[in-house]
Amino acid sequence: MEFTELEVLSFLISSALVFIMIPGLALFYGGLVRTKNVIGTMMHSVAAIGVVSIVWVLWGYSLAFGNSVGALGFVGDLTKFGMIGVLPDEQAFMVFQGMFAIITVALIAGGFAERFKFSTYLVFAALWVSIVYAPLCHWVWGGGWLGNLGSVLGMSEAGFALDFAGGTVVHIASGTAALAAAFIIGRRSGFGSMAMVPHNVPLVLLGAGLLWFGWFGFNAGSSFNLSTYDAANAFVVTNVAAATAMSSWSFVSWFVTHRPSASGAAAGAVAGLVAITPAAGFVGVMPAIIIGAGAGAVCFLAVELIHRLRIDDSLDVFGIHGVGGMWGALATGLFVGIGFGALEADVSRIEQVLYQLIGIGAAFAWSFVVTSIILLALKFTIGLRVNDTEEEVGVDLTQHGEGMTQ
Repeated sequence: MEFTELEVLSFLISSALVFIMIPGLALFYGGLVRTKNVIGTMMHSVAAIGVVSIVWVLWGYSLAFGNSVGALGFVGDLTKFGMIGVLPDEQAFMVFQGMFAIITVALIAGGFAERFKFSTYLVFAALWVSIVYAPLCHWVWGGGWLGNLGSVLGMSEAGFALDFAGGTVVHIASGTAALAAAFIIGRRSGFGSMAMVPHNVPLVLLGAGLLWFGWFGFNAGSSFNLSTYDAANAFVVTNVAAATAMSSWSFVSWFVTHRPSASGAAAGAVAGLVAITPAAGFVGVMPAIIIGAGAGAVCFLAVELIHRLRIDDSLDVFGIHGVGGMWGALATGLFVGIGFGALEADVSRIEQVLYQLIGIGAAFAWSFVVTSIILLALKFTIGLRVNDTEEEVGVDLTQHGEGMTQ
């Protein structure tokens, strides 16, 4: 890979913006949990920086963006192991992609907040980014089969599953992994019988604001060049979709619960950011409004359904990121080329929607199955959960020896 100086500068600026999302997520998640679990929850995001950064430079980047292994392009080889032969211009791209990997792992932790062993989380993070994320990233962006889907299916050679900035790779994957974790790890003690409400809503709003800010680098930076029309369009539609989804979630919540909550507005904004991510380089403003409105309503209803099914996805990762990513990926096929961009030559809209559905199904199945295997292996070896006493006391004191009341 070779990149121009302007592209390198764009990667570095965008990487810094995406990095801001990680402490933003820590604040967002930290505000949503109970006081006794704030530090432990925020440490999931912080620790992901350390673990995933090391894994990414050693072998993760190579598995994602190395030469394809096999005819279909299932995973990259290890020719870039330890950054061997990777020049500084490509290292800028590597850092940008590494930020995506970090935030994806950190997102999953919301599914098992308040009950997961920190030592096990470190092992899980290293395994998940290597076995689940890197191959999926290769499928979509590294020359793998989803990026050549038309040829694989014997249809249009130009056809492929569109994912501008990670709706499939980041959000469907992380949301689905959180759902698998919720099933395998089980519910928190007292779930459904005691109140488990956010301890600090202002912290949630601050975290959501930082996520929104950093997301401009996430989406506009995926154009590879911040001076282009692609970057400008991605920036604008990102903001429009988030604003619309925040409003949509709030209106639906107001109608259902008779109270437009602040934490709900924050969740709605994040849902809109998730949904526009795969489409940001392919649609204009009006489709972005539709995508955002749909995300706010659909994700709110998904979260409500998950609660009624008594699935303890602690911080609604599947409802917001999994469902939001699926809606966004589908909407990309429905609206690509409307207001901005264009369908690939010789690819009909029906064909593009088919590619999107295949991408959604592949990401969901891969993440759910392989995440489940990883978690089951860890469950029967080093264990997943803290014990009942530790959960009652809180993971802050039992896992980290620190507490908010000290």
